[in-house]
Amino acid sequence: MKQKFLLLFAVIAVFFFFFTGCKKDHAPDCDGNNKVLTTTSKVIFTGLNDPRGLKFGPDGNLYVAEGGVGGTNSTIGQCSQVPATGPGPYHGSDTGSRISRIDWNGVRTTVADHLPSSTSSPASGGTFSGVADVEFIGNTLYGLLTGAGCSHGVSDVPNGIFKVNADKTWKMVANISDYLMNHPVAHPDPDDFEPDGTPYSMVNVGGSLYVTQPNQQEIDRVNPLNGNISRVVDISILHDGDGGGWIGPTSMVHHDGNFYFGTLTPFPLVQGAAAVYKLSPNGSYSVYASGFTMIVGVAFDNNNNLYVLENTVGQPGPTPGFGDVIRVDPSGKRQVVASGLHLPTAMTFGPDGKLYISDWGIGPSGLGQIVQVTFKCQYIQPDTKN
Repeated sequence: MKQKFLLLFAVIAVFFFFFTGCKKDHAPDCDGNNKVLTTTSKVIFTGLNDPRGLKFGPDGNLYVAEGGVGGTNSTIGQCSQVPATGPGPYHGSDTGSRISRIDWNGVRTTVADHLPSSTSSPASGGTFSGVADVEFIGNTLYGLLTGAGCSHGVSDVPNGIFKVNADKTWKMVANISDYLMNHPVAHPDPDDFEPDGTPYSMVNVGGSLYVTQPNQQEIDRVNPLNGNISRVVDISILHDGDGGGWIGPTSMVHHDGNFYFGTLTPFPLVQGAAAVYKLSPNGSYSVYASGFTMIVGVAFDNNNNLYVLENTVGQPGPTPGFGDVIRVDPSGKRQVVASGLHLPTAMTFGPDGKLYISDWGIGPSGLGQIVQVTFKCQYIQPDTKN
């Protein structure tokens, strides 16, 4: 994703909470009968290293991709680098990131580690990237690498998708770096081009993994069984070669037979310039909901309400304390259901109907946390005065 700014981070104190018991439910609709939707947010887990994508597994536990702790290895002179006009050059490590599992007692265990992690240039904030997302196909866990590849200071491991084995080892099953270098998009942005790409999220549909690529503005389909990759849509094709009209697809979900993905905007942030797009199976896409800023998460509940996670609103660049979640009902009515988030990066619904958010997904290692949002309908006494 684009990073043409200096991030400032504040160290905060957080309280530790445990997961509540699992109750099958979904976020309620409260229209009519003098009931309104109210929400409460609390931090339920801390101590993560830049948490990114998160999903509940078939065992009911929460699996979290972590960007990691970065690295110090340089590959300058070995391969093409990310330009200094963007977040480059990077430094990397083969072993800086991991995937964690958090159970309902609030206990974290590592399910895969010794995964690549990289650090952007100090001028761009020195942010960390490693594992970007996780997804299950049946009982098999897959991870998505975004902090690897030679242009990120990791010469021997490409960006791609890997399979997690039962013994916590992992194996690459698809080389995204190689695909991007051999299948360029129509109009890459030269000022911010990342040769290995910046995969952001993936979703399983019918055993194929669909991956968003914000830097190169594309969405790809990956067959994890044979490693084949094919392009679903090249979003850059509608824009000019100087980056004009750049949007960058980030989080994506599959809902009612279509894909829905959120977008970034170029920096400095243009308030309200991001949107959620609907992508049909035939590859056509159109704006589904607009007027957002720096979207990093999208989700739907069982009542067809859309939830949009904004990393930062009201500021020129990513700023702690200015993230939020907006709920959009089918009629288009909007409600803020969470605010004051610190550089969030992803969200997912749990089997209990609560929303789980990776917070401090950009920031110092160890500061990452999971925020839980609970929904309920509150009765409002009607005004009987004439």
